[in-house]
Amino acid sequence: MDRNQLSKEILTLVGGEENVEQVIHCMTRLRFNLHDDKKAQKEQLQKTDGVMGVMESGGQFQVIIGNDVANVYKSLVSNMSKAPQSETGASTASKKKQNPISQLFDFIAGMFTPILPAITGAGMIKGIIALLVAMHWMSDKSQTYTILAAIGDGAFYFLPIILAVSAARKLGSNMFIGAAIGASILHPDITALLASNVKVSFIGLPVTAATYSSTVIPIVIAIWLASYVEKFIDKYTHASLKLLVVPTLTLLIIVPLILVAVGPLGSIIGNGLSGGISWLFENTGALAGLLLGGTFSLIIMTGMHYALVPIMIGSIATLGYDYMIPIMGAANLAQAGATLGVFLKSKNAKVKTVAFSTSLTAIMGVTEPAMYGVNMRFKKPFTAALIGGAVGGGFMSLFGTKAYVVGGLVGLPGLAMFIGPTFLYAILGLIIAFVVATIVTYVIGFTDEKNEEAPQVADAAGSISTKGVAQSAVSSLPKGETIPVFSPIMGEVKPLSEVNDPAFSQEIMGRGWAIEPSEGRVVSPVDGTVFSISKSGHAVGLVSDSGLEMLIHVGMDTVKLKGLHFTPHLKAGDRVKVGDLILEFDLVEIRKAGYETITPVIVTNVDQFSELEPAGNQHKVVKEQELLYTVIV
Repeated sequence: MDRNQLSKEILTLVGGEENVEQVIHCMTRLRFNLHDDKKAQKEQLQKTDGVMGVMESGGQFQVIIGNDVANVYKSLVSNMSKAPQSETGASTASKKKQNPISQLFDFIAGMFTPILPAITGAGMIKGIIALLVAMHWMSDKSQTYTILAAIGDGAFYFLPIILAVSAARKLGSNMFIGAAIGASILHPDITALLASNVKVSFIGLPVTAATYSSTVIPIVIAIWLASYVEKFIDKYTHASLKLLVVPTLTLLIIVPLILVAVGPLGSIIGNGLSGGISWLFENTGALAGLLLGGTFSLIIMTGMHYALVPIMIGSIATLGYDYMIPIMGAANLAQAGATLGVFLKSKNAKVKTVAFSTSLTAIMGVTEPAMYGVNMRFKKPFTAALIGGAVGGGFMSLFGTKAYVVGGLVGLPGLAMFIGPTFLYAILGLIIAFVVATIVTYVIGFTDEKNEEAPQVADAAGSISTKGVAQSAVSSLPKGETIPVFSPIMGEVKPLSEVNDPAFSQEIMGRGWAIEPSEGRVVSPVDGTVFSISKSGHAVGLVSDSGLEMLIHVGMDTVKLKGLHFTPHLKAGDRVKVGDLILEFDLVEIRKAGYETITPVIVTNVDQFSELEPAGNQHKVVKEQELLYTVIV
């Protein structure tokens, strides 16, 4: 994939640079804030090679790229004449009208997306430490443990500061004032004062004891209020005094406000949400897991999963564990299982390749390529993934499965998050979700895509079909009959294993041999009929009078040339004899364009024959109409 070209196409199709207010990226998506979503060509974007899907959620226009999103983002930014964010990193205020729910999700997503790497890294370190201690490979009394624990705990202990910076950036206020607010409430003297058993007050106002380390909601509310206070003071302060007055008054107003009112309120909300979720999982048996596991992929589609992040972090901080993270893992593994089911069921080489690779990606915790690139594309596998997530989640909920640290990727890399008394149930729940989704996908099936290059027959109505034609011809031949296939191209004969495409090298499309051309002509290798010539002219499908269904595919990925350098001389339905010219191609220009020209010449209905025998000229130059191989009935 040419990332630079892809980024240019995306930029054009979202309405051009002038329509982009802000763009960031997460693990798999480009997240645009557009001035006018109607200017984006959604359908055309979805058809763009390299784009797995497009969705609108939480006020954002999201283009799903997959694992290469970071590199595409860099190319995108380099193709813009101005940075998509201000110099401080703050996003400009949205000019679009959004409903309050969309605004909330946009804010939460924009706040948490940039800090996920820090949380992920720290969470994984905490999980690794737990594993090392559990296996008795490291003592929790050692100095090494102390240092590693500090590395793992640092991002979580000082989470209010990290969140303050990210929230201020999203709200367009000063990030460093936000950091100062977060640092103030985490100051050792404040922490010690609030932890004491004495009554605390500030200018006569009571200060409620609260713990702010590792919390989310208090600082988020505080920075939201600070953005209004900062902008109000800035509006009525003379330019010469802004640097002195604005930060001073903002800090003096907001920090005491947190201690007196916001902090206790945020703690009550956070503890209430964590406690409510815990009560639900502890008192409803499998029901809570069934509901969350069966709907979590839908929650991801809407962007609402970011609203769960504060609750999960709050649960870990206050209770020491969380019930939702394992069920997220079940939903992710169910997506992986569904794509594996597609891989096992599909007959299309390209679909099988995409399904297998995205299944592996989903197993590693990145589900968007599997979800949007395969499961939603075929619809029924997505339903199977929801079923698998529900069953796995229900199992986990039934046995009270917990996560003990927060990590970014809930898949195989995040197994360390589950190390604890319920670790075995976590593993079993993930396996159940994966297996159920795989089996359901395979059983209920889906509408498969036909192989793009498969030879086809044009019927009287103009549609393409080979059904019955080749079969009847083959059935009339005596057992042991031999059918000669002559070389359609002059060049060196090579085995299919040397073709740089698994659809051919693994004989998924059919069996035969390939030719590295020495001239740009394709003639008919059999007497029969041309059943299809691709629009790009690079592939020809034939059926011989004896029933061979054949495919001649000139070069690899040459479909991308869109017909350039190819000149067909026949059309679907034309009769041919051995040696009749079918098409010509410019061998030199195709190679100059960077494409391989090795050409498979294969029998696609090989299951109707007993054997293919080479003519003994492998790795030798053959001429047109020279015997290439023999097919035995």
